[in-house]
Amino acid sequence: MNRRHLMALAGSGLLAPSVPRAQNFPDRPLRLIVPWPPGGSTDTVARLFQARLAEVLGRPIVIDNRGGASGATGAIEASRAPNDGSTWMLVYDTQATNETVMRLPFRTMEAFVPTTLVATGPLVMVAHQSTPYRNFQEVVDAAKRAPDTLNYATSGVGGLAHVSTTLLQQQGDFKIVHVPYRGGGPAVQDAVAGHVPLFMTNVVIVSQHIRSGVLRPLGVTTRGETRHVPNTRSFQQQGFGDFEAPTWWAMLGRAGTPEPLVRRMHEALHRVLNEPDVKNRIEEQGCDITAAGPEECARFIQSEITKWGRVITDNNIRADS
Repeated sequence: MNRRHLMALAGSGLLAPSVPRAQNFPDRPLRLIVPWPPGGSTDTVARLFQARLAEVLGRPIVIDNRGGASGATGAIEASRAPNDGSTWMLVYDTQATNETVMRLPFRTMEAFVPTTLVATGPLVMVAHQSTPYRNFQEVVDAAKRAPDTLNYATSGVGGLAHVSTTLLQQQGDFKIVHVPYRGGGPAVQDAVAGHVPLFMTNVVIVSQHIRSGVLRPLGVTTRGETRHVPNTRSFQQQGFGDFEAPTWWAMLGRAGTPEPLVRRMHEALHRVLNEPDVKNRIEEQGCDITAAGPEECARFIQSEITKWGRVITDNNIRADS
């Protein structure tokens, strides 16, 4: 067979080159680290796309919940995982804020490769139905009458819910007491039970409780009103300047993961997230599918690290605050 014939066969795809082993996912279940306990928003989002993503990739995907330290415990575990494409991590907005709040043994943009910006959504401040608060101004007024006596919960120290509420207090000149939990799951349980009067969180884990009337929305962190929390004004609309703090979820791989595997993971996840069944099930929880690729995901995360790092530094927020 002459050289010209070989080239013609190669061009037609009949003589395709073998795929190097390094470009294949390991022949075992893929590990998806969720650095939060079961029941929180990150765990919820992961489980809504898990089965379908496994089908598209042709590999089982095992979710490994590694909660603790506002997502840092799981992230440290992921930063030490092999970079052969066997381990991935679905992170929440704390991945950016932890960079400044904590002393970590890694830097996010060095230890990980951003793969897909999965979704964004509003944070919402909710009050238990037993409280007297019908809008956020009533919370501000109560806090000014008795500073440091009104509690609010979040999923952990240094997360976007905590940092953005700190910025609200700074802009509105009032003080409320932060009660951090070890994840959104435990926090929402106490909020629904009325053990804490206020809860700043993503909409995903409280949407059903807002619909039932157990939790009352007081404000959202988008620029204007959002379809996910109808008839609730944004904090910007309530007089808090140019305030905006969307929450987000992103898929990361280990730095050094072969680029073809990063690309294949993104392409598969992008496809799954845009399938009507998966997309609708995730978005009805209270967020919007983005499915942006590695470059846009990297730019977004870096901008979040920079933006909220300034707020954290200015307000001396630490892991023990």
